[in-house]
Formats: sequence, C-alpha cells, structure tokens
Amino acid sequence: MKRFIFISTFFFSIIFLQKNIAFAQEKSKKAPSGVLGVEEYKINAIFTEEIIKIDGEMNEEIWQKTDVADNFFQNFPYDTSFALAQTEVKMVYNTQYLYVIAKCYNRNPEIPYISQSLRRDYDGGNNDGFVVFFDPFKDKTNGFAFGITPFGVQREGLVVNGNNPNNDWDNKWFSASKIYEDYYIVEMAIPFKTLRFKDNATSWRVNFGRIDRKNNEFSSWVPIPRNFGLSSIAFAGEVIFDKPLKKAGTNVVVIPYVTGGTSQDFTKNQTLQTTRNAGGDVKIAVTSSLNLDLTFNPDFSQVEVDRQVTNLERFEIFFPERRQFFLENNDLFAQFGFSRIRPFFSRRIGIGRDTTTNQIIQNPILYGLRLSGKVNKDWRVGLLNMQSQRQQEAGIEAQNYTVATFQRQVFSRSNIGGIFVNRQRTSGANANSDFDLSIQDFNRVVGLDYNLASKNNKWSGKFFVHQLLKPKNETDQYAHASYLGYNDLNWDIAWNHEFVGKNYNPDLGFVPRRNHWRLEPFVRYKLYPKKGGGLVNRFNFQFYNNIFWNTEGKLTDRFSEFGHTINFNNSAFAGVWVSNQYTYLFSAFDPTNTGGEKLPEGSEYTTTVISAYFASNVRKKFTYGITTSFGEFFNGRNDNITLNLGYRLQPYALFSLDLNYNQLRFPEPYNSRDLILISPRADITFTRSLFLTAFAQYNKQIDNTNLNVRVQWRFRPVSDIFLVYSDNYYAENFGVKNRSLVLKMTYWLNM
Repeated sequence: MKRFIFISTFFFSIIFLQKNIAFAQEKSKKAPSGVLGVEEYKINAIFTEEIIKIDGEMNEEIWQKTDVADNFFQNFPYDTSFALAQTEVKMVYNTQYLYVIAKCYNRNPEIPYISQSLRRDYDGGNNDGFVVFFDPFKDKTNGFAFGITPFGVQREGLVVNGNNPNNDWDNKWFSASKIYEDYYIVEMAIPFKTLRFKDNATSWRVNFGRIDRKNNEFSSWVPIPRNFGLSSIAFAGEVIFDKPLKKAGTNVVVIPYVTGGTSQDFTKNQTLQTTRNAGGDVKIAVTSSLNLDLTFNPDFSQVEVDRQVTNLERFEIFFPERRQFFLENNDLFAQFGFSRIRPFFSRRIGIGRDTTTNQIIQNPILYGLRLSGKVNKDWRVGLLNMQSQRQQEAGIEAQNYTVATFQRQVFSRSNIGGIFVNRQRTSGANANSDFDLSIQDFNRVVGLDYNLASKNNKWSGKFFVHQLLKPKNETDQYAHASYLGYNDLNWDIAWNHEFVGKNYNPDLGFVPRRNHWRLEPFVRYKLYPKKGGGLVNRFNFQFYNNIFWNTEGKLTDRFSEFGHTINFNNSAFAGVWVSNQYTYLFSAFDPTNTGGEKLPEGSEYTTTVISAYFASNVRKKFTYGITTSFGEFFNGRNDNITLNLGYRLQPYALFSLDLNYNQLRFPEPYNSRDLILISPRADITFTRSLFLTAFAQYNKQIDNTNLNVRVQWRFRPVSDIFLVYSDNYYAENFGVKNRSLVLKMTYWLNM
C-alpha cells in the first residue's frame, strides 16, 4: 500500500510539474529576432506525374513551379544571423516517391569540400552535407533523417525523443549529387514505403539542415537555438501536400543471407572447423506506420568487433547493440529506465554460459519477431519475441524472450510508457522437452516511465518505477528514479535521483550496480564572448556531483568535479577538471583488474585528480586529441594519457590511432601495472560501394591482441557481400588464440 501511494504521488507530481512548465514556456515564448514565427514556416509539395530523373540536376519543368524553402538561419557558430552559405530547397511527390532537391551555395569555391570517406552513414557533423528531417505524425518527438554529401554519400537515421539521432537504421532510397563552380545540388527520391506515416495525411512537419563544415557553419530553414543540434525536431516547419497521402501498396521486404567460413581455436588444440548457414529477415509493413520484423536463424558474423577499453571500474561495462534486427524503433525497447538501470538490454539475447567450461558463448537464435511503430498520432507500441536453441552438450537450456511496450503521448511532446520483459526457460523439464512454458524458471520486469519534453525543448526529464518478478520473490526487487533538466542559452541544470533495490536483478537488463540510493546534481554556465568572430565561441563553467549511499544509509561513493571548458570557433575544444572522490569498498577489489592482490572489503579512500583535454580542429586533414590526468587512485596513484590521432586522404581513406596508457602504482603487496591499449585503424573506401576496414587492438590488461579485417561490397542498394577475417593473440608473446574467416552475402528483395 505504501508503494502504491508513493508511485501515485510520484506520477501525479510529475504531471502537475509538466503543466506548470508548459504554462511558463507559453508566457516566455519568443521568436528569434529577424525571423518568422515557427508556425509561419510552410512549404507546398506539388503532386506530379512528370518523370523525375535523379541526377543532381534541376532540369525537370516541375522544379520551376514549386515553392522554395530558403533564407536559412545560422545555428553554429552563432544563432543571431542568416547563414553566410545559403541553401534553397524544393519538394514534389507522386504516388511512390517524395522528391527533395537542394541547391547549396558555396561561398569559398577555392576551398575543397570536406568528406572523410565515401562510406554510407558518414559522420554527419564532420562532413559537408545537406539533411532533411521529417516528422510525419507531427508529434515533435519521433522522425526520420536523410542526408547526403556533395560527393553523393548517403546517410539515414531515426530521430527519437525529440533530438536524439539513431543512425543505425538502414533503408533503401535513391539520391544523386553534382558539384558546380559555386554551388552543389543534391537530389533525393525517398520511397513512401520507406517511411512510416498516417494514411490520408495532408501535411508533415519538416526541417532542412545544412552543414558547411569547411567554413564551420551549421544552418537550418527553421531557426534552431545554438544550444540545440540540427536534429531537434521541436523546431520544424510544415510541408503541405496537394493531395492526401496514400499507403504506397504492399510493402514486404525479404532479406535472405547465406554464410560460410572456417575457424580454429588453438587454446583447445582444435582442428580447423568449417561452418555454413542460411537464414534471413522479413520486413512487413502492417500499416503505413506499423512494421513487423521477422528473423529466422539469424547470423551476425558481419557485425564489427567491439572496441576494447581499459576497465578500471568495479562494475560491468556497457557495449552498444550493433545487430540490425534490434535497431529500428530501438528506443521503444532499449531506452526504458536510465543508461545504467535498463530493464531490457538486447545483447543479453543470444548468449549462454557453457557449464563445462564456465565460459560465455554464443547461443543460436531460432527465430525472432518484432512489431513496432505508431498506431496513431498518440500511441506507439512494441512487441518482441525470440527463442534460443537448447545446447545440451554445453549445459545451455533453451530460453524464450518477450518484451512488450507502449508509449502514449501527453501534453505537447511528453509521453508515458510501459514495459513488460520476460525471460522464460523452455527446456530441461525432461530430456526430450525443448519447449515447455510451464517451467518455473523466469525473470520478469514490469515498469512505467514518464518522459518529459517541453514544447520549447528547454525542459527534459525522465521518471520511472520498475518491479522485478521471480518464482520466489524477495524484498527490494524494484527500482525508481527521476531526472529533470533545464537547458537554455546560458544554463544547463540537471537533477537526478536513483534507487535500486538490493534484489533488483533483471536477467535481460543492464544494472551493473544494485543496493543504492544516488543523487546527481549538475550545473553548467555558458558564457559567450560579446564580440563575434574571435577565437572562442563559448566558455563553460560546470560543477558535477555524484553521491551513492547503500539502502542502509551508508555513504559508499562521492565524486565532486569542477571543470572549465572552451569551445573554439574553428571546432577545437579544450578543458581542465579538478575532482575529489571518496570510495568505500563494499567488496574486495583489485584496482588494476588484472587478478592481483585485492584491497580489503570495508576499506575507504579519498583521492584528488587533475585532468586536461584538448581536441584539434576537425576540419584539418590531420586531427588529434589528447587527454591527461594525474593524481591519487585508491591507496596509490594513476597517471594516464590518452591520445587520438587521425589523418584522412579525402575522400578515400581515414587512418586513426588510439592510445591509452595508465601508469598504476601501489604499495606492496598490491599490483603495480603499466596498462597499454593501442588501436590502429584504417577505413578505406575505394568507391561508394566497395569498402575495407582493418584494425588491431593490443590490450595488455586482458592479455589480448585482436586483428579484424572486413571487406564489404555493396553490389545493390542495401545488399552486401562481406568477407571478415579475425585473429586473436596473447599480448605478451603473440601466441595464437583463435582465428576465423567468414564470407556472407545478404540481399534486399522488395516483394
């Protein structure tokens, strides 16, 4: 009963807060000086039967009859004037495609455009290019982004939570670009099948962005304050269609794959093993806004190896999901809770512990389905179900994984979401049982989240409560937290609290730390020089505090930091920080994480560290960043230097080298170690369809050297052949651990 009263009061308080924020922002609403109000930014898209050739030229007669979106406004380095490099955009459409054409003026033709590579899904902020943002449901929260460089390289992604781009989403669309003397033209043909939208819609929200990176200017059609990025779809105009939009026929995509390869594990004296496999994915548009994804016998061999890190923490490290099946509408499943209190983490699916070796290994997935998208303007839903395979020889039982979610939009841009997560063992009741849902071995989470986003984008927040359910429930199997942030031109202010019960341990979640209360206040003041055009764009002064208590009230961690950073107009960045930290070890711990003598449970440490960072101008062909920190670390000290080097042979190759060195010194009998992590990398794009990525990782902490080489040939749009070679060696003597060679082909087939 007490918990019910707490939760009810919690959410009613948040709703009351949202209403007061909405009232306050309406009173303070003010358009930037010299520009239109947001509601006045409109562009008409004309329906046409004329054949549009995608060639980067504006030859078709229809382009002379359409509206023009122009007078782009600066977002960076300042937001008080029109863009120096202007852009003009036009739109037309037919029953199958939405066409966008943009003329991007070049105010310094003698300076070459910046393009780091010809690889699809380029780094948007570090390349010249044009991007269009669509908000088909006009909810100011979720949308699509399509970008293209002057060299014709494509980039697409989803926008979630109002301003967070998710560039892992891939789809099939067509484009071209052409460079002229003092401008370039980009042209897009985006299939309506690719987009999710409401049938019979007559308008969408839209904004256009321009990155003139060689002159270090970002701009947009609808003005966006410089404390927000171009992907902030809270700031958007409206595209009005001549005729209501209709669903563009049946949209079914089949993506089969075949794979074969060899591997050998030298640590087990294994002979050369040969593998072959086949499977595939199916994408079905149930409606124009709701998508069903199916996968059968999925294989993820082309996924890039995780970048290694030096781990000096006491807790598990998070590595992001890279598998394509999990990525579209990923926020509906993976962004409940906080970054370190996730009730669902998809990388838990497809792994198991081999009971004969006690090693974590891949466990084959038999099938998966995922339904996700919009039901209408206010409701989004998600349903995921996957079944893993039983491996009796390894002692791994079959598991069924289910996640069901919903989001209901409230007020202008906020939403309430619910989630149900279930891990259910389905084999092992007897020797012949591979699928039995009556087995009492499950781990479930039910939760409710409130995501706050104000109309003017200045206020944001998240508030949630999650409950764990098991066959035998214990006390403190729940977590709750709240975050509230405010961001305007001069201030970033945030407040966060967390509670994680000592028995809150979701099997499919990411919760590296339990049994704690946490408070995390943060404040940053941003100071802009009065005279523009100098070296400095912004000074930042910030204070951050992070405090943990256990649920019995014992202080276990406190981290306080004061920092001063500088953003330069040429894109360089510098900063210095001073931090003070208190740590209570509630379990024994080796601070080098190398298996040495452990500091005793119950010991306490207070340390001070000074850090500094500098990153160079990203527009240069040679770039570098350097971070250094020195100071106390538990009962010893750690002096660290991190170096990032990059050089590009524009636009065909990008070479980089990352170096991380930690000099750890402790009194006897504790380990003193020099931990080195070196990661050279080469990313070569021979053409817009043939790529080579090669990198190595030397990690002294885990005694491993990894080599990974991947060749990718995109022989048709979103259809690829991958050849992946991977090697692992001991870091000390370079003895071989294991190696593999995999060939895989995927094909995107529209039915």
